[in-house]
Amino acid sequence: MKDPLVLVPGLSCNAALYAPQWSALADGRLVLVAEHSRDDSLGAIAERLLAAAPPRFALCGLSMGGYVAFEILRRAPGRVTRLALLDTSAKPATPESNEPRAQMIDLAEKGAYDNVTTLLWQRLVAPARLTDEPLRLTVRRMADDIGADGFVRQQKAIMQRPDSRPALAGLALPTLVLVGEEDVITPVEEAREMAGIVGEKARLATLPGCGHLSTLEEPERVTAELARWLEAGHSG
Repeated sequence: MKDPLVLVPGLSCNAALYAPQWSALADGRLVLVAEHSRDDSLGAIAERLLAAAPPRFALCGLSMGGYVAFEILRRAPGRVTRLALLDTSAKPATPESNEPRAQMIDLAEKGAYDNVTTLLWQRLVAPARLTDEPLRLTVRRMADDIGADGFVRQQKAIMQRPDSRPALAGLALPTLVLVGEEDVITPVEEAREMAGIVGEKARLATLPGCGHLSTLEEPERVTAELARWLEAGHSG
């Protein structure tokens, strides 16, 4: 029987983040998308996910979704059969990384969420994709769905994230670490570090010409990598 799969979207994203992969991944497999905009801590998001998920499942997270995945590993490692980390980082939050997040929270709380989404777009995709209007509209619709209040809760959760590198050390699960080579938010060197910490169970995939939203920017390549990951080894 195929492992159920839980997908965790990134900041200001919803299930549409994984829409290009859905039909391939859901072929004969239960696929769930985590709710991650109703709580303002990674712990509460993780507990909500664990309450809704099957007893054991494959876990995939992009960006903020990766931070949630690390929290799942800390709380219930025995329930995860394999792990995919897309365009994310295991490093902890710092005062320097939290400062722009606090500024975006301030804007959103003052009614300038439109400005926030415009600013984020400039960093979310590879430079060559900035004029891709269908892609921009997809990203904007996801942000509108999450809304300003959900965005603020998500940012507060992200700003509390601990160092997750210890959770990866010697991880005995088939692990995919994937990153766009033009990702300026969670760059390639951070993906290499995560794969190196996991060791022999990790596969590192880097996507040329791709930014932070890899599932939407390079959908066919990401789908192929996820399919390969879901078939790799044994879930235990």
